[in-house]
Amino acid sequence: MTHLWVRAEQRPNEERVGLTPDGARALLDAGIKVTVEQSSVRAIPIDDYRAAGCTIAPENSWPDAPADAIIFGLKELPEDATPLTHRHILFGHAYKGQPSGQILLARFAAGGGTLYDLEYLVGKDGRRVAAFGYWAGYAGAAVALKCWAAQQHGAIAGPVSVYGGSAALRAALTTELDNTNKPRPSAMVIGALGRVGTGASDLCEAMGMSVTKWDMKETANGGPFPEILTHDIFFNCILARAGTPVFVPASAKTAPRTLSVIGDIACDPDSDFSPIKVYDRTTTWDHPALRVQENPPLDVTAIDNLPSMLPVESSTDFAEQLLPSLLSLNTLTTGVWGRAKATFDTHMKGI
Repeated sequence: MTHLWVRAEQRPNEERVGLTPDGARALLDAGIKVTVEQSSVRAIPIDDYRAAGCTIAPENSWPDAPADAIIFGLKELPEDATPLTHRHILFGHAYKGQPSGQILLARFAAGGGTLYDLEYLVGKDGRRVAAFGYWAGYAGAAVALKCWAAQQHGAIAGPVSVYGGSAALRAALTTELDNTNKPRPSAMVIGALGRVGTGASDLCEAMGMSVTKWDMKETANGGPFPEILTHDIFFNCILARAGTPVFVPASAKTAPRTLSVIGDIACDPDSDFSPIKVYDRTTTWDHPALRVQENPPLDVTAIDNLPSMLPVESSTDFAEQLLPSLLSLNTLTTGVWGRAKATFDTHMKGI
């Protein structure tokens, strides 16, 4: 019997989960065993999974799960260098030259386990079958606006936190923007036709902002793109890969510009393909803004688990997208799982 083990997230500020109780019930009905770890932070209560019929395990007990269990989480595993023996479903951030990703792959090589990277679960058309993109864009736009609002008071944005829902987030953000006594800032979104860009655009428009929306057509010439510097806020919403043009070169820091906030929602600064060249590390919930230039200020915000600001809405959306693939876990050698395994095997060469 296929056994899916839903682990507790161990990353700070991470309350999401990739399987809802309704989804767990559907898996159980399909003959898949589901174990869910207790969690001190998960936004969906453990009793809902118990009521659905799941087996409940202690928090963070996945290393001792049966050898044939498939361990399912979202964010990174603890960086303790232990060999990974199980099959894991998670966002690995390991295939684009990231130093931490190479360490992760070495752990799989040492333990003989397998990574089914959620970012590389794709259909026959090459499109991802499930993504948090919309809510990443939505929350990322909100954080960038918080950074802009703080600048209007001569400050750098303070900590961000979890919201009970998108309506609560919009209400809080409206108050912050109104308190600046300034007109709403202008924004440019690159990747506006995708899920991330749509979320960012929707939040900005809900705040009454003017939004310039670009996608592949507008960036096909490869740059440079001086138009970015004429907006108050710029959002990078594309998945970087080989051939991605540079949107914001290092020279932008000292160039004449209106631009004062960059929301790098794609958030991959240590990738070889990052199109934002003015910063080199992610930001955090406690310190969401990285000031890369003074006079005039230029802040970058690049939090890599943005959807967790809206954990219930983002979890429900993602879980609904992913459930059809989870229901096919009995056939790991074909379909989305077979393609993900082939991608893993390719990147394991030489590890």
